[in-house]
Amino acid sequence: MTCGACAARVERALNAVDGVTARVNFATERAVVTLAPGVPLERVIDRIASAGYTAQPLDPQAAAALAADAELERRVRSLRRRLFVAAALFMPLCDLSILFSIEPSLRFAGWQWLMVALAAPVVTWAAWPFYEAAVRGARHGAMTMDTLVSLGILAATGWSLYSMFALDSGAHSAALGLAGRSGGGVYLDVPAGVTMFLLAGRLFEAWSRRRSMGALRALAAVAPREVSVLDAAGVEHRRPIAELAAGERFVVRPGETVAADGEVLTGGSAMDRSVITGESRPEDAGLGETVLAGTIALSGRLVVRAGSVGPDTQLGQMLRLVEHAQHEKAAVQRLADRICAVFVPVVLAIALGTLLVWLATGSAAAAALSASISVLIIACPCALGLATPAALVVATWTGARVGVFFKGYGSLEASRLIDTVVFDKTGTLTAGDTSLAGCATVEGVDPDTLLRLAGAVERGSEHPLARAIVDAAERRCGELPEVESFVAAPGVGVQGLVEGRLIEVGRFETVAGNGSHASPGPPDLSQRASEWEQLGRTVVSVRCDRAPIGVLAVADTIRPSAAPALKQLHEMGLRCVLLTGDNETTARAVGKELGVEQVIAGALPSGKVDLLRDLRAEGRCVAMVGDGVNDAPALAAADLGIAVGSGTDIALGAAEVIVMRDDLTAVATAIALARRTLRTIRGNLAWAFAYNVVAIPLAALGLLDPLIAGAAMALSSSFVVWNSSRLRRGGGGPRQPLVSERRSAEARRLGVAR
Repeated sequence: MTCGACAARVERALNAVDGVTARVNFATERAVVTLAPGVPLERVIDRIASAGYTAQPLDPQAAAALAADAELERRVRSLRRRLFVAAALFMPLCDLSILFSIEPSLRFAGWQWLMVALAAPVVTWAAWPFYEAAVRGARHGAMTMDTLVSLGILAATGWSLYSMFALDSGAHSAALGLAGRSGGGVYLDVPAGVTMFLLAGRLFEAWSRRRSMGALRALAAVAPREVSVLDAAGVEHRRPIAELAAGERFVVRPGETVAADGEVLTGGSAMDRSVITGESRPEDAGLGETVLAGTIALSGRLVVRAGSVGPDTQLGQMLRLVEHAQHEKAAVQRLADRICAVFVPVVLAIALGTLLVWLATGSAAAAALSASISVLIIACPCALGLATPAALVVATWTGARVGVFFKGYGSLEASRLIDTVVFDKTGTLTAGDTSLAGCATVEGVDPDTLLRLAGAVERGSEHPLARAIVDAAERRCGELPEVESFVAAPGVGVQGLVEGRLIEVGRFETVAGNGSHASPGPPDLSQRASEWEQLGRTVVSVRCDRAPIGVLAVADTIRPSAAPALKQLHEMGLRCVLLTGDNETTARAVGKELGVEQVIAGALPSGKVDLLRDLRAEGRCVAMVGDGVNDAPALAAADLGIAVGSGTDIALGAAEVIVMRDDLTAVATAIALARRTLRTIRGNLAWAFAYNVVAIPLAALGLLDPLIAGAAMALSSSFVVWNSSRLRRGGGGPRQPLVSERRSAEARRLGVAR
């Protein structure tokens, strides 16, 4: 595809097929196609071929993606060669054209053939991509930007030849040319110059597209091609990564990339997780911990049991997020696409009308042709087609570089009006790296017994507090009994049958099973619980057969990045709110430490949704930041849901923005980048519309020389691409080193042999 009209034509052709819904992205030259049951993919590919284009199924992790990248690289090299030749020949051609037109006495016998010799390689070989695309479109009844460009170059070349050989054949005859510039005419320098400027614009466009697609290439490239799989006897076998199945064991050696998401069975290593999170600081992974596909083992050998493989890994999901976001369209961009679809025929009609009007008013044929050629050349639907996708490609690339992923244009649009950011506490503002800090029981109950029963029930929960209780119970009591009839009430607690007894573990002031308020037990337990809450600890009550038997205190540390993140958001003029299911005393202790004035405690998942609705009813535009199952309803109910990547799949699915790192300052980065992207898109569209509204009438009035028109047309697309590329600076934080750079540096630091 060469312009927005091409993308509009392909999209229109695909959507005309029954059972097919498609979005075509001009910036990435890719289409996202949804097929109804029973619609074969071959029908889609054939329909694209009938429209004059070619297509193939694309998997970012497969060879097809590499082939697409190779094709883009080949195109960049081809355009570079053609531009070099065009520029080298245009300069002397332009000088001679001006010289011969201003001072006809300097012409010599055969001077026309010298001009032809200089111009021929430019208007034939260098301009060949324009002709080829125009002819291909004409065969299928399509008119694109290449149609306008080709007609303009050929018309300018034909008139120049006619002017030189027929009208200006005499050595001292009056100079006649395309444009009535003072002192003489313009000859073959016009088509040569137009070709040069258009090639420069196409080259810059392709070069920027290649760079902007770096997010997908970088993510796809980190996946290994082979993996060492252990069989039942413990013997290693090298197999293609595509043959790895969930449940199989595989080996990761120092310096190797993890092939799938899974659990570490043996060994330990410092892991470079920068591809997933954007953080260059390695983190340790040991027995029982989860490692992710695409991360790199730096210092030790691991044996991992594969959990999610292929496209189901977090790396695969990130690839899909980037692809999906880059294909989103704003409502105004859909309007631009509709304009592109009819743009070329309208411009052809305007050019023809310009020629006829000039001739009808008695103007010279040279002036009339000059004005109509300027109309053909100045028109540029490319800028309209690139306005949104060019910015989205760069924004998603910039965000992915620092571990921030947008699910689509809607998340960018929502960020524009955000004035309130609501944070969940546990696992979001706090590290989620909890530990048991206290245990108190009623008389007659042994603390180890309390911990053993509570740990057995909490083993079925995903909550960070539950993990702290389970870890402490396993350390102190060994193997825990099985739980039956397990029930989890998000935001309240859990319950289940342990050794025939109903055990309920939940919030200090409620019964886990039904959420009704109840006394935690004897006064001494209440006193101890209050003391713990004053220290900012979370208190959990334990009941056996509906009777309170004790309370547990769990301590959770505040993330080091929480305070700087909140400070950045305050500096951006955003109001921050702490919303938690924890008790009032603990929540306010955390809020005071972080400088959050508005603290809402004791909120159940449904209550969180209601509170968000109340904030929106006050006229607030709310972003919700969370990570757990109990945050999913609130993430979905907010104007903008932001999930931290350490959260659950449910939270990630409900959010519109995903932060795949533990640094909460990335939340401010995400909002700032989204706002800058939206401003960039609007600036691109404003420029694209204004350019065509102003430039085409000026060309029709004869106020633009064809050479200037060619330069302006190339610059209009280049401006959109350049304006979008500015998102790389200042929107995504500092540049992260390349994976290979980090791997080598970290390996040297840890003494790993390369």
